[in-house]
Amino acid sequence: MSTIKPYLRLSGLEPLIVRPETNFVNIGERTNVTGSKKFARLILNNQYEEALSVARQQVENGAQVLDINMDDALLDGIQAMTTFVNLLQSEPDIAKIPIMIDSSKFEIIQAGLKCAQGRCIVNSISMKEGEEKFIEQAYICKDFGAAIIVMAFDEQGQADTLQRKVEISEKAYKILTEKVGFDPQDIIFDINIFAIATGLEEHNNYAVDFIEATRIIKQKFPLVKISGGVSNLSFSFRGNDHVREAMHAVFLYYAIKAGMDMGIVNAGQLVVYDEIEPTLRNLCEDVILNKNNTNNEATEKLIAFAETVKAKGKVEVKDEAWRNDPVEKRLAHSLVNGITDYIDEDTEEARKKYPKPLDVIEGPLMDGMNIVGDLFGSGKMFLPQVVKSARVMKKSVAYLNPFIEAEKKETTNAPTILMATVKGDVHDIGKNIVGVVLGCNGYKVIDMGVMVPTDKILDEADKKNVDIIGVSGLITPSLDEMVHVAKEMKRRNMKQPLLIGGATTSRIHTAVKIAPEYETGVVHVLDASRSVTVVGSLLNTETKQTLLAETKEEYIKLKKNFDSKKTIKQYISYQDAKNNKVKIDWQNYNPVKPQFIGTKVFNDIDLNEIKKYIDWKPYFIAWEMHGNFPAILTDEVVGKEATKLFNDVNILLDKVIAEKWLTAKGTIGFWEAASNDDTVILNVEDKKVQLEFLRQQIKKAADQPNLSLADFIKPASLSTQHSPLTTSDYIGAFAVSIHGIEKHIKAFEAAHDDYNKISLQALTDRLAEAFAEYLHYKVRTEYWGYVKDENLTNEDLIHEKYQGIRPAPGYPACPDHTEKRKLFSLLNATNTVGIELTENFAMYPASSVCGWYFSHPQSQYYGVGKIQPDQFEDYINRKGIDKATMERWLSPNLE
Repeated sequence: MSTIKPYLRLSGLEPLIVRPETNFVNIGERTNVTGSKKFARLILNNQYEEALSVARQQVENGAQVLDINMDDALLDGIQAMTTFVNLLQSEPDIAKIPIMIDSSKFEIIQAGLKCAQGRCIVNSISMKEGEEKFIEQAYICKDFGAAIIVMAFDEQGQADTLQRKVEISEKAYKILTEKVGFDPQDIIFDINIFAIATGLEEHNNYAVDFIEATRIIKQKFPLVKISGGVSNLSFSFRGNDHVREAMHAVFLYYAIKAGMDMGIVNAGQLVVYDEIEPTLRNLCEDVILNKNNTNNEATEKLIAFAETVKAKGKVEVKDEAWRNDPVEKRLAHSLVNGITDYIDEDTEEARKKYPKPLDVIEGPLMDGMNIVGDLFGSGKMFLPQVVKSARVMKKSVAYLNPFIEAEKKETTNAPTILMATVKGDVHDIGKNIVGVVLGCNGYKVIDMGVMVPTDKILDEADKKNVDIIGVSGLITPSLDEMVHVAKEMKRRNMKQPLLIGGATTSRIHTAVKIAPEYETGVVHVLDASRSVTVVGSLLNTETKQTLLAETKEEYIKLKKNFDSKKTIKQYISYQDAKNNKVKIDWQNYNPVKPQFIGTKVFNDIDLNEIKKYIDWKPYFIAWEMHGNFPAILTDEVVGKEATKLFNDVNILLDKVIAEKWLTAKGTIGFWEAASNDDTVILNVEDKKVQLEFLRQQIKKAADQPNLSLADFIKPASLSTQHSPLTTSDYIGAFAVSIHGIEKHIKAFEAAHDDYNKISLQALTDRLAEAFAEYLHYKVRTEYWGYVKDENLTNEDLIHEKYQGIRPAPGYPACPDHTEKRKLFSLLNATNTVGIELTENFAMYPASSVCGWYFSHPQSQYYGVGKIQPDQFEDYINRKGIDKATMERWLSPNLE
């Protein structure tokens, strides 16, 4: 697996901006017939279903982009690409990440583009066959909304000098933007990294040429991305990983400074620039920057060093020598390392040393936090460390507050940011993290909490005269609330910038739906690491208007492209989709009857049982650490901090269980059921309850069904003559929640301990998901018992290798949140286990999970995708809900 180290990641319809020093986008290369013998063999043998397992494994191993290549002389590449991509797009666990369509034959690329859902990357096009062919291919890529990798290659060959790299890129840029109409941010230039230190003097300046070409191209065209194969640079030292790691780190240090955005490099072979031993670092710099290299002198020295060097182990020794430093340095050390042991003692010493307690905050404490901010910004600290630093800062400030109050002074005149989770949404982990990071950077943060109505947000903003307003949300309906916030800000003639954040938000949605409603300024903020830069720019009088103007221009372009983009995907009529149901042999299928009909309540399940089912990967993602568990614990870049984070949360988990902080409550139910097209009819105490589902309408490859969850319930037409509704099939439902977090969150807040507060929130979410997994296991093996002899590992459960599914209303297979009302009514979930639905169908407590149970062996997770007007009309008729209301809840599936 190779890795891109980027500023750009493509996901769905939008580029995703990340900090290159701390984030890696893994490209799964094993779905490439030229790079994987197994994949090639499966494709050549027409074993496409089996080949999907290769793609799935790549995703499970942390790939964030799938590179698909079908260039084999024995293959019909067009047919193979079409078949495989169509199959892949119907697998939600694979299709959740974007694809890179990779081929040396453009007709194969074009075939892949026709099948891809959402945006993808084309790898690659160039001018090696002339301008006319380049323009033709670029138009096609643009029509499909793809980003493109443009090789620095023309009819004369590859660009191997500074001049040629710049000339070819400049020429391609002008063609793409002026003739074809490409957005600059969708252009990725690969300007060729070649091997250095080969012994040939003509190769010695290759790295310098790349770095300088990058600098020039980014100055000329700041929105494009620059890429290259970093591993090529050190090819002369293959077999000596220690030297190669150092060369890559030194090269990236200078190349990223010059503007490099992406690079194919093994993430496991990256070291921190500052940690390279000085002798090796200096030798690498001489070779890479072509210094002191007359007659290959630098090259020879590096070769000589490489023959003697070996990877060295690192021993961590606890050193308390810093306690002998002046108090300013001790405070900075505590802040950088998250040490609270001596903070009261050192703060008191500083208070006595400085004229006023406020001087301690504005002096050594802010100096220390500036160091933290610099380290975080340069990728030398990670989010959990920053939150620990915030804990130290808050404890110190809390110690000083009584003394400041005695002087009747404000602790800070810092700019103020108001943050809130919008009405109807109870999720706030991401918002809390952003608040901590902003606080670490010296801003005053007013956090209004969750489920905050728009009027209350804006009234408070006026009352406190805040500088910036930020709103967040996790569930889809929150997007509409954010649009409402923007409209109200415009109506009130407010002037503050509006920041948008949260898992369901995106640049494209912000540009299309929110920004047009508030022209004063709307900015989508991807994550905590980006928030500091955005806020800093908005609060700087010299950069604010530039940022707002550039963002507005970018969003106008995004909206224009969205409004005018061509519909490439093909859809079929709703009737044709219903005619293409999942083929199930119902005559020879005997559904298993659950052990009971009705509901069962679980009031206090042992958390020791539940914790066995925890999937830790999302816990690390909450802390902006991306990678598979447990591999992340030994990752070269984040492994050390990930291990600390894991050890800390397990200590917290043990305390939670031992002291009974939390209570796990849940309920399950089973009912007789029969399907009628996309309606499932339940027998509930001699009454009929109808569940309504949606069906895929995208045109599928031959023999691929248009899925609906109703397909996995036996049709009513096959029921007995004695009772048209009573069949031998069944459906189940569940709702689980973790209660009791609130008082412990308040205790951590009172102790100024954001680190443990956020840890507990993220842990409680994991326990809720683990509880759902635990109950599903009990349902499969006991309460429903359709696979009593199941023997799966926790890893198997995480990868959903069990029989049956538990899809949740509001998620891809059943995207209508309003069906959640029926689920809660069937289970009586609010009265029995204390889970409440907000007006936007979020669940409270926030650490809650609900869904349906399907048992059929062919049932699977998938995404409905876009639906057409004919199905929408049928759906609102079936549900008896007016069009406007349903458009609100299904807007992502209609647009």
